[in-house]
Amino acid sequence: MSPTLNRRHIIGGVAASALLAVSSMALAQRAWPTKPVKIIVPFAPGGTTDILARAVAPELSKAFGQQFVVENKGGAGGNLGAEIVAKSPGDGYTLLMGTVGTHGINRALYAKLPYDPFKDFIPVTLVAGVPNVMVVNAELAAAHKINNVNDFIKYAKANPGKLNMASSGNGTSIHLAGELFKSQTGIFMAHIPYRGSSPALLDLAAGNMDVMFDNLPSAMQLIKAGRIKALAVTSGQRSSAMPELPTIEEAAGLKGFEASSWFGLLAPAGTPMDIVNRIQQEVAKALNSPAIKEKLQLQGAIPSGNTSAQFATMIEAEHKKWAAVVKASGAKVD
Repeated sequence: MSPTLNRRHIIGGVAASALLAVSSMALAQRAWPTKPVKIIVPFAPGGTTDILARAVAPELSKAFGQQFVVENKGGAGGNLGAEIVAKSPGDGYTLLMGTVGTHGINRALYAKLPYDPFKDFIPVTLVAGVPNVMVVNAELAAAHKINNVNDFIKYAKANPGKLNMASSGNGTSIHLAGELFKSQTGIFMAHIPYRGSSPALLDLAAGNMDVMFDNLPSAMQLIKAGRIKALAVTSGQRSSAMPELPTIEEAAGLKGFEASSWFGLLAPAGTPMDIVNRIQQEVAKALNSPAIKEKLQLQGAIPSGNTSAQFATMIEAEHKKWAAVVKASGAKVD
């Protein structure tokens, strides 16, 4: 065999191998998923992150013919679960239900993060945005005639250091909404972080905590049951789910006060965009269905389903916004 012919055979063989590898990869992406997919919720069960993950998981299971299983990995303000997903293979079988905390706040709040919210993830889609709601223990409110935000501020200033403020964890929007409130009113409350909204809310209802700035969907049931008292929403506008509640800016004249939350799916870096786009399309379809849309809106959530690129742009803007809020509030977590 001549050297020229031999080189042709070698080049041809390399090209064929490369084409076969690309074809195999494309086939694997089309065949995905061939086994269950995990959606990691970086907080305890019962909170809004968990509620939204469990709303979309069954719809994805039906769409793809494989189980989408929600796993709760709470801890460190969402950082533990986010780290697990950041270090998972980018094969489409592990997703994160990220939040404004894990991808908008924590980079500015924590001295060190075990993951990079930009480099280690590919945004899939925003699932929903929700307002936070300022809630207090019902017995505390009744005993001290706390009927609105100004009543609460007056009581807190008259009792410095006596109030405990619960949150779903360090670095969450629930925590930071409270820190922003403290900085703008000049009152002091001890921050008590929990491993998710549900245990914090239960302690608030039981009287072990005094106040919380929780996501509206997870607090709704206890508010309606009268076990906790809602004073105001922390968003820039009133919520259609509870339009009777004023915003904190309206209720207390705190100019520009806004601390809303959002929740969305993210995949580990390296996940093929074909898979990312397929998940986004099915989530958008599910969120646009009348049943899911109505269910979420009744809880105060605003469904989205935007594209990966749109979600990425939003995350960058949110990081800049919350970095400024963290700096202004002085909040820090070692």
